Amino acid sequence: MFNLDARLQNDTYFVANLPTSQLLLMNDNQYPWFILVPRVADISETCQLSDTQQASVLAESNALSQALLDIYTPTTLNVAALGNVVRQLHIHHIARFEQDKAWPAPVWGHLPTIAYSEADAQILINQILAHAKIKEIL
Repeated sequence: MFNLDARLQNDTYFVANLPTSQLLLMNDNQYPWFILVPRVADISETCQLSDTQQASVLAESNALSQALLDIYTPTTLNVAALGNVVRQLHIHHIARFEQDKAWPAPVWGHLPTIAYSEADAQILINQILAHAKIKEIL
């Protein structure tokens, strides 16, 4: 049975359940930062997903990436699955800008997080859910 890691649960806002993954918003208003968590129990690596699950997660990741590019027009996207701290498979999608506070360094551990207000978090959630590519997979 799938259970979201407590650290992810504490650090994010729930956005939506996609066909295979749970979509989350990282509670750090310094970056548009979303996380996909495949709803599959006890996995830490993408190779542990079935071929069908891998294809679905890739489609979700591509849709999310396109939405981030269209909505925020970032300099680049950082898309990565890092399991050093949280072992549960989760894939970060971060819109990065040359003027962001951590640029060009990674965002992890660079600065203390700054939480969203509930209203601001809801704005980002609504923006991502309204994007055509996300609507296609919901």
